[in-house]
Amino acid sequence: MSFGRASRRRFTLLAATAVAGALTLSACGDGNKAGGGGNTNFITGSGGISTVAKADRVAAPKLDGEGLDGKPLDVADYQGKVVVLNVWGSWCGPCRLEAKYFAQVSEETKDQGVQFVGINTRDPERDKAINFEKDYGVKYPSFYDPIGKLILRFPKGTLNPQAIPSTVVIDRDGKIAARTLQALNADELREMIDPIIAEK
Repeated sequence: MSFGRASRRRFTLLAATAVAGALTLSACGDGNKAGGGGNTNFITGSGGISTVAKADRVAAPKLDGEGLDGKPLDVADYQGKVVVLNVWGSWCGPCRLEAKYFAQVSEETKDQGVQFVGINTRDPERDKAINFEKDYGVKYPSFYDPIGKLILRFPKGTLNPQAIPSTVVIDRDGKIAARTLQALNADELREMIDPIIAEK
């Protein structure tokens, strides 16, 4: 029985190492390359923002877990809203550059049915991540996902987050609508989310 537990622990450690390695390869890069093989039905604009036509979108994965505050957090609670998911780490320079813009735009759009949610990853301790949010005025919730398990839930070949930072927009129907693999300023973020907010 202890062998089974040890094997599971070893598998979990290997999986976590693989995720961390994959994210390290693309972490804090320029993010101008979009991934996904085959017929993905998405296009990448000149600003590095990939979008999917409404008819071609796929459902976002179930994203639930624990927030930085230790309380349960579930994206399904925001059904019917446009959800802006931002993958970040307190150690990531580009994440620090974009944080104030995300805090600003989240406040500007909350009355338009938009909910921002962070996915904090590769921070071994919550304290640094919590202090990061305080320093940059981030008021929206963030998942605490130190080994990137939530990122792995996105279907391969979709607009899945593949770098840190990454931003994914989920439309009001719970489908993946847009993604970028680079840090954004306020104008770029609005360019990404405003068309999805305007959808009926």
